Amino acid sequence: MLMPKRTKYRKMMKGRMRGKAYRGAEIAFGEYGLQALEPAWVSSRQIEAARRSITNYLKRGGKIWIRIFPDKPVTQKPAETRMGSGKGNPEYWVAVVRPGRILFEISGVTRNQAEEAFRRAGMKMPMDVRFVERQQVGVGSAAFENEVEVGAEETEVVA
Repeated sequence: MLMPKRTKYRKMMKGRMRGKAYRGAEIAFGEYGLQALEPAWVSSRQIEAARRSITNYLKRGGKIWIRIFPDKPVTQKPAETRMGSGKGNPEYWVAVVRPGRILFEISGVTRNQAEEAFRRAGMKMPMDVRFVERQQVGVGSAAFENEVEVGAEETEVVA
């Protein structure tokens, strides 16, 4: 499972998950992505379960990028312990995820395969997620298609 090799401090405060994710909110590596729609703590076990479900479905095809890393320790006190006597020991690690954050990316597979793989991975996540595609600037717009047609006509005239 994922966890940091070493940290400056063993224990961390809870913090808040307010606002949207501006960093890591765009597809940077692959063609398709899985985007978070709600704030949540994603544990290293959940990340690993989602990764396994993606690789299992794709039969080790394509390339996968994990865009989140669990770097926050969560502490718990032992069961049946009285109140007080300090903070508990670190039990597991979580990644703080805000809405808009890209969790996983895939390339080298078809759109249908990526959608199904991310649907399965989304079931392992503690928040709502959605499937997103890389957007290419200008592709699909009417102005771009007109420029392509005009360019083709000009080459015919010159040749």
